Amino acid sequence: MARMHSRAKGKAGSTKPVKKTKPAWARYTKKEIEMLITKMAKEEQSQSQIGLHLRDAYGIPDVKAVIGKSLLKFLEEKKLAKDIPEDLMNLIKRSILIKKHLEANHKDMTAKRGLQLTESKIKRLVLYYKQNGKLEEGWKFDPEKIKLLVG
Repeated sequence: MARMHSRAKGKAGSTKPVKKTKPAWARYTKKEIEMLITKMAKEEQSQSQIGLHLRDAYGIPDVKAVIGKSLLKFLEEKKLAKDIPEDLMNLIKRSILIKKHLEANHKDMTAKRGLQLTESKIKRLVLYYKQNGKLEEGWKFDPEKIKLLVG
């Protein structure tokens, strides 16, 4: 299948480890990893930053294989998860940056098209999260008010 907003095709992306069990060479216990995750979450790191840090600095290839649940589920249990999901927040930040760029470069039509595509992705993702109960039904994406939330 092709990508969403371009005709590009491809299979680029990271691959998960084949085994779903804790690797024999991993030297950290479940309790130690949980403590590391809570410490990093309290330092306001995002889920992806926590996962990358655990992979690169501690050699933990898959958190779910070690602690038995996904990183998001663990953070939700400890009440450390953010109100707005990370992928939605990243798209919102991107749209804010594009708008800031368009204020300085109002003739940049490519950026204007990028803003349209980004906002359509945001609207689809908001609809998905409302249907799955991750966002409350009254939540609405308003580009002007969201600057206060993010900025």
